[in-house]
Amino acid sequence: MQKIPFYAITTAQVIAGVALLWLLFLWQGQGQWDWQRGVGTALTLIGMTGIAVARYQLGRSFAIRAEAKQLVTHGLYSRIRNPIYMFGSVFIAGLTLVLHRPSLWFLLVFIVIVQTLRAHREARVLEAAFGDAYRDYRRKTWF
Repeated sequence: MQKIPFYAITTAQVIAGVALLWLLFLWQGQGQWDWQRGVGTALTLIGMTGIAVARYQLGRSFAIRAEAKQLVTHGLYSRIRNPIYMFGSVFIAGLTLVLHRPSLWFLLVFIVIVQTLRAHREARVLEAAFGDAYRDYRRKTWF
């Protein structure tokens, strides 16, 4: 990824995250805070933080389409092969709880299916590029 688009995407993600947090804390759509909104906010924060950390650790290896730039195996990637996908799902689950919109659970199921398919596609690209190193990494990590 080129230097300017990398920073532009990262900056846009940070701005969107801050704006969303601001809305979560100020939003009065369902009135008072309840357990569902509290748990949802916690999950949303965990998801956003996990995505940010994973994105930082991935660095310039981040790509929209599956590319084999470098095999990242440190930090969150030492335990989870696809932490951005995993924390993205946690984020959507939290948002679903905060917004009190049960229909968003269908969105979460759809996203999990799509992300699983993407993860398999990425695994094929990485295995083709890194061979045994990737297979060994895959054995030691989850999802």
